Amino acid sequence: MSVVHRVYARALYDAAREAGRVDTVRGELGDFVAQVRAVPELRAVLRNPQLDPAAKAAVLDAILEDADELVRNFLRLLAEKNRIGEVEEVEREFERLVAREEGQLTVSLTTAYELSDEEARRIVDQIAKASGRPVEARRAVDPSLIGGFVLQAGSFRVDASVRGRLDRLRRQLVTRS
Repeated sequence: MSVVHRVYARALYDAAREAGRVDTVRGELGDFVAQVRAVPELRAVLRNPQLDPAAKAAVLDAILEDADELVRNFLRLLAEKNRIGEVEEVEREFERLVAREEGQLTVSLTTAYELSDEEARRIVDQIAKASGRPVEARRAVDPSLIGGFVLQAGSFRVDASVRGRLDRLRRQLVTRS
């Protein structure tokens, strides 16, 4: 993540917090980035270095007419500074800032099979209870785990998978031989 992305994300976060609209800005910025990812033509226009920043701003005006004023002005600023093509990176940094400021713990939960929403919620609730912090879980499926799960939170890793247990058992047997 470049310094530029951090500076823009911090400026947006500070303005949103000051206005009491962090959740609104977070949601609308996330929605906009999702549209950029979903519409290749929009991404191409925003990332085109040969297109005039004023033309990009006009495209944004047409798309964002009902958006929150803070989000609309921020995206226009990115266009004017010829940084709108980097909006995805800025949004990722904004999400990190929100999570850090709210004391949120971001974890990666990898399971051998797809969990139901209820199963995932129970695990996340247990993590939140144990950590005393709100938890955002990114879920993934890796059938090679055979069973169980792998939980990663920063540098802390818990491997409670069948594959992990078999690997540990194999290492113990090799070292005892």
